[in-house]
Amino acid sequence: MLKKLVLFFFIIPAFINAQEQCDILIKNGKIIDGTGNNWYYGDVAVKNDKIIKVGKALNFSAQKIIDAPGLIIAPGFIDVHTHIEEDDAKAPTAESFIYDGVTTVVTGNCGLSNIDMARYFDLLDSLHLSINVASLIGHNDVRKAIMGRANRDATPEELQRMEALVEKAMMDGAVGMSTGLIYIPGTYSKTSEVLSLAKAAAKYHGVYASHIRDEGDKVTEAIDEAIAIGREADIPVEISHFKVSGQQNWGKSSITLPMIEKARQEGIDVTIDQYPYTASSTSVSTLLPDEILADGQDSIVARLQKPATKNYVINYMLKNLKKRKLKHFSYAVVASYKPDSTYNGKSIEQINLMKGRKHKAKQEAEMVIDIMLNGGASGVFHGMSEEDVKHIMTYPFNMFASDASIRLFGVGVPHPRGYGTNARVLAKYVRDEKIITLEEAIRRMTSLPAQKFQLQQRGLIKENMFADIVIFDEATVKDNATFEKPHAYSTGFKYVIVNGKITVDNAKHNGTRNGRPLYGPGKNNF
Repeated sequence: MLKKLVLFFFIIPAFINAQEQCDILIKNGKIIDGTGNNWYYGDVAVKNDKIIKVGKALNFSAQKIIDAPGLIIAPGFIDVHTHIEEDDAKAPTAESFIYDGVTTVVTGNCGLSNIDMARYFDLLDSLHLSINVASLIGHNDVRKAIMGRANRDATPEELQRMEALVEKAMMDGAVGMSTGLIYIPGTYSKTSEVLSLAKAAAKYHGVYASHIRDEGDKVTEAIDEAIAIGREADIPVEISHFKVSGQQNWGKSSITLPMIEKARQEGIDVTIDQYPYTASSTSVSTLLPDEILADGQDSIVARLQKPATKNYVINYMLKNLKKRKLKHFSYAVVASYKPDSTYNGKSIEQINLMKGRKHKAKQEAEMVIDIMLNGGASGVFHGMSEEDVKHIMTYPFNMFASDASIRLFGVGVPHPRGYGTNARVLAKYVRDEKIITLEEAIRRMTSLPAQKFQLQQRGLIKENMFADIVIFDEATVKDNATFEKPHAYSTGFKYVIVNGKITVDNAKHNGTRNGRPLYGPGKNNF
């Protein structure tokens, strides 16, 4: 009997010691692993910054146990089209992204980025953001560094210097090159210039991400240009915020999506991203002809003060308004205007009336010129069809992206996409309207962007992957930001884990800043 008791006391500690240790154990959730496969019930064990085990009824002891019955366990969302530069230092906890389930962003889009990528990554490393950050090198800022805002072709020597900047950025860790071909000075560049720089990025296995030259009347020509660059540079292509703009173009997604499908059938690695809204957001300056915007603010003011030029610009804007089949600039809403915050949240039509001017489109065009004379403004532009948005959303090689900065809560009246992009897809288009399945939406938010931008060991709930994880309630997840009241965080995300550290704990950001810079394939490999 004594021998049996001794043996019993030896067995119990041995059993306890056999139980594996982890930092976080997530139990009893519905795992959607990011592959697009069906959900299944299971547990996830996290140790240090990695997922160490995925399975049913895992036998682990843990410092933190999250019991997740009825909740979805998914990889952290990856937003492939953001503009966080400058706001990264102002809002390092990145609540607007974190509360929307985003654990990783790709910045440097639309041709706008830091030029010294090594220095930027050092800054990110010192800031310790709550999110991971990868970056593209922006063509517009590369061109500006060499040529300023000049409206002309690059000389061979200038092009060579631009190529060198792109190559250095790729070796410093950029994941690719971006263009913003509706923005100054990118709009002044010919396809041959962009192609040369895309080839420089391709040497280091980067991606070519393009805000194409036109998203309205000439959208098909612009898509053709992006695809041609991908073909000739032998580089993967990402067409940013894929859309069809302008009321006169509604329905053209039935033309533009087959162009992407055809290119893929030809063997060109082209994908797209989309924000789930019918309004875009950019500078009010895009209402003006490109040639007016060359060479800086002083030059813009000088041109607009000439009566003949001013009349030319007014007629240009009125012609475009007529194309949209609109009588007023009601579709263009000021998001942020530094000289007078009372403009924020009001359309150009409303601002014109507020200033006591005649209710005429010509006076509204003059109002736009006045805004430009005082430094310009950011705006929200209502010009897309809900049917096009839904049609584009059904395309399987389409990712979801906010096209947003880190929002500074309460500042301006920005586009709500900066707070609610992912939650809106999950609530409106998955749960309510059933445009795509939950598993497919998660794949588009996780493994597809990780694959496209070569973000190693991210985007899946799988052993040895980095532990970027979101845990949310599919029945209650909701975007709360609206165009009228955009400063509202998404709800329904109970836990968010970044590199193995809980950042949102029971729906509350706890201040953890465990994000990292993420480097492209050119870093240390060439």
